[in-house]
Amino acid sequence: MKIAIGITEKNLLKGAHHLSRLLADEMTLYVKTRKFHWNVSGDSFMEYHKLFEGQYKDLEEAIDEIAERIGKLGHKTIGTMQEYGKLSTIKESPGKYPSSKDALHELLKDHETIVQHLRKDIIEITKNSHDLGTADFLTGLLEHHETTAWILRRYLN
Repeated sequence: MKIAIGITEKNLLKGAHHLSRLLADEMTLYVKTRKFHWNVSGDSFMEYHKLFEGQYKDLEEAIDEIAERIGKLGHKTIGTMQEYGKLSTIKESPGKYPSSKDALHELLKDHETIVQHLRKDIIEITKNSHDLGTADFLTGLLEHHETTAWILRRYLN
């Protein structure tokens, strides 16, 4: 059924593409955060273990909301590791198990990367596609990633 929400099919597709890349980034970050959660060790083991657990649970929720937003725009949601790998700008480190401090640095970098992409996407979607619903949704995610980055930065100061 054709979607009649005041956004052209071309712009709905653009929004779905932005969201698909974001979904790939979030999935990659989710997997990395779980890996760090599973492998953390050292003096502050429990604190970092709980920190990473809270972060991956938040990412799980965001991932589901992003996937549903793609559906609301009338498009199918990607859902394989291969598709995520092709679209993600977040890089994995197979076979590497960083120290807690290095994991914090890596997660901070990844959250900041997502924030930078979200800023550009929000401007483009608002200006060119007039998709205020997606822009508002992305703004909420941007604020969440800014908060997570701030928390990670506080551990590193």
